[in-house]
Amino acid sequence: MKRALIFGGGVYGDKFPEIAPDDFVIAADAGCEILKKHGIEPYVTVGDFDSSGFIPQENAIVLPVEKDVTDTHAAVNIALQRGFKEIYIYGGMGGRPDHSFANFTLTAFLAEKGIKAFCIGEGYTVTAVKDGKIILHGKKGKTVSVFSWSERCEGVTLKGLKYPLNSAVLTNTFALGVSNSFESEQAEISVKNGLLLIMYEN
Repeated sequence: MKRALIFGGGVYGDKFPEIAPDDFVIAADAGCEILKKHGIEPYVTVGDFDSSGFIPQENAIVLPVEKDVTDTHAAVNIALQRGFKEIYIYGGMGGRPDHSFANFTLTAFLAEKGIKAFCIGEGYTVTAVKDGKIILHGKKGKTVSVFSWSERCEGVTLKGLKYPLNSAVLTNTFALGVSNSFESEQAEISVKNGLLLIMYEN
């Protein structure tokens, strides 16, 4: 299995995500109900089940309601324990804005560990990169915004976007990288020192 797919209880688009036979599927709390509506049985379900209202009978890890991590973070920890280097979070946006922001934080948390992570919502995907580069694929004209998650990001270079940058400095108090867009179907974003959070239109 190459990828871990985590399904939360947030907003999904009109098209349900495609799941490959070798994907490891984790449900975070109410994500279990969403998967079952599509005829998919997760390998494991984790959560306090305060939002779903019921506890699955099989392959469930029950967490206390009062805890230090979200259900989605607990699902991420399961993926890390199993050694996955590529993690996709679906249904992690929409609903409560604090939960959406917490999931953005998860992409930064995973980037710190050198893990590729994508939080995919109804209209946008959020990812992060630390001291390296990432290739994005999209459609010409679609929005791409780049934010400094670190206090300061140095050597920021944007290629394949309408407004390129070359070895620029971004800070977390000035959103210089907001509202850029794809010039073609591929863009390259890199940073020499720091952690970037990237939000792009699906």
